[in-house]
Amino acid sequence: MKAAEDQVVEEDTSFQDEENVADIKKMKLVGICTVKGIQMTTRKALCNIKGLSEAKVEKIKEAAGKMLNVGFQTAFEYSTKRKQVFNITTGSQEFDKLLGGGIESMAITEAFGEFRTGKTQLSHTFCVTAQLPGEDGYSGGKVIFIDTENTFRPDRLRDIADRFNVDHGAVLDNVLYARAYTSEHQMELLDFVAAKFHEEGGVFKLLIIDSIMALFRVDFSGRGELAERQQKLAQMLSRLQKISEEYNVAVFITNQMTADPGAGMSFQADPKKPIGGHILAHASTTRISLRKGRAEMRIAKIFDSPDMPENEATFAISAGGVTDAKE
Repeated sequence: MKAAEDQVVEEDTSFQDEENVADIKKMKLVGICTVKGIQMTTRKALCNIKGLSEAKVEKIKEAAGKMLNVGFQTAFEYSTKRKQVFNITTGSQEFDKLLGGGIESMAITEAFGEFRTGKTQLSHTFCVTAQLPGEDGYSGGKVIFIDTENTFRPDRLRDIADRFNVDHGAVLDNVLYARAYTSEHQMELLDFVAAKFHEEGGVFKLLIIDSIMALFRVDFSGRGELAERQQKLAQMLSRLQKISEEYNVAVFITNQMTADPGAGMSFQADPKKPIGGHILAHASTTRISLRKGRAEMRIAKIFDSPDMPENEATFAISAGGVTDAKE
């Protein structure tokens, strides 16, 4: 028996006649596929769907409210739900230890650093490791990769697949790829992502966006457009967080760095900082700072996490992706 929040909207008897079937299709087109999805969407956003009037939205919200417990639950009840959370390995034991077993589902993990610190290599490694059975009964699953900088290379996946002795064709078949060209396109792709996660329930385990801010940097320029950029970014990150919780998937995003012109005044050791400001900082569940070490060595540091202590780990980038650094 499904939990009420995971039920598909058709299952509610108040949504039965032809007109309501058409409304369900309209909601599905924008990635609202479950009753919980309705709960996670504001009335204003529902009214923006063509063909849904305010009166209709009220009825939909009312029907969804009857099916769900939208109030409080005990910490014990919530801890039971948290048992569904799984971890995906980075490919490096040291790095996994730093993260408490790898990146976790129902959360957004952000990795930021300068160029050549291993952000894209980490993304490619996750494309393969997410498909492999792991600890605590993790069965592996498919991956969606949204590429904003034209950095995705299927050949890298073949090399990483060789390291784990898995079939090239199977690995590539299990990664769904999309190239985003504008920040609007990036947002629209999330509607498709939500629909796909619903369509193949429990099959997809990971969503990667490499990188989250690149297109926002291009589409919004100067301080005059900063407020609008941050508002659009906040909407995207809110959507990502809801998708990760609704479908129990891990979300991994990479981010770029920028020089901080005010850092010299405050005697900061490192005058560079991740872009996206407070909006991105608050939205990311776990933030990892990456920096270069000697040769192929890289250093990962927990920058912010709700449950992991601030610590560092060393890893290496090899032909087979992210791996442990050899002393």
